[in-house]
Amino acid sequence: MPADFGAGAGSQGIAFLVSAGIVAEIVAKACSSPQTTELNADKRAPTLMKWVTIGLVEAGVFVLIAATIDRKHRGAIIAGGVIEGVITLLEYQHGKTAGLASDQPGTETYR
Repeated sequence: MPADFGAGAGSQGIAFLVSAGIVAEIVAKACSSPQTTELNADKRAPTLMKWVTIGLVEAGVFVLIAATIDRKHRGAIIAGGVIEGVITLLEYQHGKTAGLASDQPGTETYR
């Protein structure tokens, strides 16, 4: 094992888990919700985009709290949050635009 995997390497384990977890979260987000927005934009775009906005506000609050708590890494925390927030917003906006422009039926049926 590498030398830095010994005693006191707990922060390496945390960094490893955070990195693995964020990859899983980003892939799950990109594969599910923007796709749903595109597929069902004709019926649900306003509601879906409302919840994107709420989610981005919630995420922003958490990023600001983390940046306040961890002053040493404040720049990286804010940069990561802002970059991912912009990417997420652009993904959803693309899904909405593409869905509204599509003549394909959505995946949901309504009574």
